[in-house]
Amino acid sequence: MRVAFVSEAVAQHRDVGATRRTRRVAESLAARGHEAVVCCAQWWDGDHDEFEQGGVTYRRVTREAPGDAGRFAVELPGVLRAVDPDVIQAVPVPSHVLAAKAVSVFLRVPLVVDWYDAPGPGDADDPRWRLAATLPDLILVPSETVRTRVRELGADADAVRVVPNAIDMDAIRAAEPRHAADIVYSRRLDEDANLESLLLALAELRDHDWSAVVIGDGPERDVYERQVRDLRIDDRVRFAGSQSLENRLAAFKDAHVYVQTARRESFPTDLLRALACGCAGVVEYHVESSAHELVEQEDRAFRTTSEQELTEALVKASEMEELTVNENFATFDESQVGDEYLAAYDEAKSRMSWLEVAAVAGGAVLVVAVVVLLVLLL
Repeated sequence: MRVAFVSEAVAQHRDVGATRRTRRVAESLAARGHEAVVCCAQWWDGDHDEFEQGGVTYRRVTREAPGDAGRFAVELPGVLRAVDPDVIQAVPVPSHVLAAKAVSVFLRVPLVVDWYDAPGPGDADDPRWRLAATLPDLILVPSETVRTRVRELGADADAVRVVPNAIDMDAIRAAEPRHAADIVYSRRLDEDANLESLLLALAELRDHDWSAVVIGDGPERDVYERQVRDLRIDDRVRFAGSQSLENRLAAFKDAHVYVQTARRESFPTDLLRALACGCAGVVEYHVESSAHELVEQEDRAFRTTSEQELTEALVKASEMEELTVNENFATFDESQVGDEYLAAYDEAKSRMSWLEVAAVAGGAVLVVAVVVLLVLLL
């Protein structure tokens, strides 16, 4: 199977949740013997149109750095037709989805949109975003939280499937613990990190025996380091900065408790890894975070809604039996999640309407119409 991924920005440009997910899925398909082609803005040096990395072919749509969505959308149809895919998978940029839809009809292949981040509060009133939610044959989301937001844009409930991020269970089973701390927090320290909830709870427990490590960097790190000093727990809280996956797994294997307090999270992959490494989990509930979904059915985890509950949960979690692997989370292994993507592609093919297939005869007209719409919508 040949899958064409449409993503102007890729992880080599911008390492964020959505681009990491595209890269993982493409590399996973390639490792299974499928052909993965990522149509993107050029990120490699030289004048060649293609570049191969990790078994994945990256095909240039535009030379410029990501940012000109209109130019990318206009150039995209020609590149997709040259790739001649069996399935097109796009990220939810309205103009890109519209252009990809035109090609999918022309080639009689399904269009799947992998919608990683939840739509913004004003997107439901924007016709461009409603088009992005209603044109695909199937939409994939990482969590029920994101699924709800996408459905609010008008997506058919039957056309939205939850496919979580994957983890490497073999790597987790093989990881060796390396002394880090009793309690671990791991996330980018931005405006949504909400690390202060954990720090305030730890300050309430200063009479208990504990140590904590914060893994991650970001624009709010200085603020949190100052707060730790103000709370007079700086001798017990260490900021480790960004760490490799290998080092994070080693820290999770050593820690007893993993805490997730972020206000916004499409899918907390490090929380999943830590739970699989045997950590007891403490999750602070927030309406824009999907973290609570991972612990709702888990006996070794707590969901909290207040500072007092968070403090109490930390104590209870610290008293739990230590584990080095929790096989309850083996269903998130890369092999099983990869199967879910392949099943989704088959479902998308079956969902293609006879109207789309009949429209192939007018495909050229449709492409022209799309270009006109792009001009009007951008």
